[in-house]
Amino acid sequence: MSTISRRDALKGMGAASMMTAGLPGCAGGTGGKKQPNVVYIIIDEIGYYELSCMGHDKHKTPNMDKIVAEGMRFTQALAGGPVCAPTRSTLLTGQHLGHTSVRENPGWTSLRADDFTLGEMFKQAGYATGGFGKWGCGDRGTTGVPELHGFDEFFGYYHQVHAHSYYPYYLLHNGEKVPQPGNSGKPREGGTYAQYEIFNEAEKFIRNNKDNPFFCYLPWTPPHGRFEMPEDDPSWQLFKDVTWAAGHKQERDIKTYAAMIHMIDRQVGDIMALLKELELDDDTIVFVCGDNGQGNYFNNFFQPNGPFRGNKGYLLEGGLRIPMMVRWPGHIKPGEVSDHLWYFPDVMPTLAEIIGVEPPDNIDGISIVPTLFGDKAGRAQEQHEYLYWEFLGQQAVRMGDWKAVQPVRNKPRMANVQPGMPWELYDLSKDIGEQNNLADAHPDILNKMIAYAKEAHVDNVPGEYLPGGKELGFQGHDVP
Repeated sequence: MSTISRRDALKGMGAASMMTAGLPGCAGGTGGKKQPNVVYIIIDEIGYYELSCMGHDKHKTPNMDKIVAEGMRFTQALAGGPVCAPTRSTLLTGQHLGHTSVRENPGWTSLRADDFTLGEMFKQAGYATGGFGKWGCGDRGTTGVPELHGFDEFFGYYHQVHAHSYYPYYLLHNGEKVPQPGNSGKPREGGTYAQYEIFNEAEKFIRNNKDNPFFCYLPWTPPHGRFEMPEDDPSWQLFKDVTWAAGHKQERDIKTYAAMIHMIDRQVGDIMALLKELELDDDTIVFVCGDNGQGNYFNNFFQPNGPFRGNKGYLLEGGLRIPMMVRWPGHIKPGEVSDHLWYFPDVMPTLAEIIGVEPPDNIDGISIVPTLFGDKAGRAQEQHEYLYWEFLGQQAVRMGDWKAVQPVRNKPRMANVQPGMPWELYDLSKDIGEQNNLADAHPDILNKMIAYAKEAHVDNVPGEYLPGGKELGFQGHDVP
């Protein structure tokens, strides 16, 4: 483990240190190349084991498999939170759930006006910034909307419940409603499929900014939400006649879910093909990951979380372990598999170092550039002293292979949780399924981790509605 302190490491992340380290692609770096483009794709609730390269026998993900083969796959990448909005907040701010401002998931909780985000970081570095998909960190009329946090444009959904529908009456572009022709807002009765429109706008953004550095943030919604897609979609055609779901009471939804994963994989491939067409492939670093653990839909039919205990909403490994892959030709070695332990707060300092800027002082993340680029980074990979999560009465701390969890008695939803349950302790090096509670056997380790949890939590002051903002917010699926 490196002895470099976190603050000393962060102080060394400016453009001058990039020149010293000789990292490729950034302005002023080796070869005088322009700053690299960054494409960051989030696939909503895809499980750790749902890629076909992980041996899944039903899903087909050839394009993500190719990214894994041509880049680096992480075995211990963890979400910033166990549900949509909080995990996105940690990604965008570089702060863990004890510090970031969006810690719940009702849809209206928002970033604060003074929260500094990835969008603002890239904008200040001279990048074009676009987001396309599900925002989740502030509804219309709040301080948390993307147009107030560094994004030149954002097209899609702001409120994550709005994002449950793929045939909504409208989508949003920079806070303005864009009607979706022919849509009823009801399942399978629409005419304009939202993910197609979101994808098309993302491609348009990349084409329009091909001559300038850009940050393209793609928090796509499928396969989460309602399981619906056009019946003429080639991915639905691929799965409509499979027999492995025959007789299941949710047979159609099961096949639609598999088709939605294939559709998203297809669109990932289309993004990669576009980068090659525009001759941007070598100048673009691409991240693809899940946002949190899968929800174990259809009575765990697809076994998305494998041996991990728990699922979406829980701070067990099944709620936090995500697929993560990174590709940058010529800079990241192909076929690499890393067991480096990291999570969403690490994205901001990593991207800051890659583009040659200084991240904010108040972040909780650590750059993983040494892991991505090896010797080119010029230093050892710093490790977290601990990682921290909290959500609706739960707390969790990771310290190396040790995992401490304070669970809740009921399901972690917005009401009826009963916090204050005894802490549990697991050694993940021997017990990845978190079955053998070692709290009584190692009280010294557990007490140290509980102290970390107390240190990490700061009482929250979330964002707020602007004057008149509540009149703008999402009111329900079927409200035009």
